[in-house]
Amino acid sequence: MQKDSGIQINKYISNAGYCSRREADKLIDQCRVMINDSIALPTSKVQTGDKVFVDDEWLKVKKNKQATYLAFFKPAGITTTTDPKDPSNVIRFINYPKRIFPIGRLDKDSEGLLLLTDDGDIVNKILRAGNEHEKEYIVTVDKTLQPDFAEKMSNGIPILDTITMKCKVRKEGNKKFRIVLTQGLNRQIRRMCSYLGYEVQTLTRVRIMHIPLEGLKPGKWRHLTAAEMDKLQQMVSASSKT
Repeated sequence: MQKDSGIQINKYISNAGYCSRREADKLIDQCRVMINDSIALPTSKVQTGDKVFVDDEWLKVKKNKQATYLAFFKPAGITTTTDPKDPSNVIRFINYPKRIFPIGRLDKDSEGLLLLTDDGDIVNKILRAGNEHEKEYIVTVDKTLQPDFAEKMSNGIPILDTITMKCKVRKEGNKKFRIVLTQGLNRQIRRMCSYLGYEVQTLTRVRIMHIPLEGLKPGKWRHLTAAEMDKLQQMVSASSKT
């Protein structure tokens, strides 16, 4: 029997630098992806000579392209989406000359470090929680932290029908704490704080893995350095993909 050939449609879209595989899956589910003249299915594969379209835009995978990696200080009020219908989307704000997309998300009302790229393969390795890649945040809440706050937060909080993974939490002041996560549930820190009776006032992501926010001003971006990229490739080399 002849083995299946071709490349999975979500991977093809990601390799074309259009969006991450997760976002590609959403586009496919919304029937916005075509392979030649047929609507793509999640199981579809792209063969040599096929043409892939997203919203009538022909996607082309460039061989041996130079990938782009940016560190961006996202201000509050900017949404972490590539949706052109959202006037506050991060891509419009940055206005980078190449098509890029964010690695993961940061709530609209949160600020801090966001990584963007056109390298879909690395996105999946970074995002998978099981790979235990750290993200660090500084958070202020609306009232004084109780003495057992850090212990409760670090040992897991029941939200979204699960228990959050153990994490590192350190009080930085009466109403401020630092937290390091290796997972990224929807509005996780805000939900964890709410469960314990606190409301988040400010939330700033100050680090993703080994890459710091330090040195960037709100609304500004920079390319990752060669040293940062070398270490990033080392850290994700053993990571499983989503």
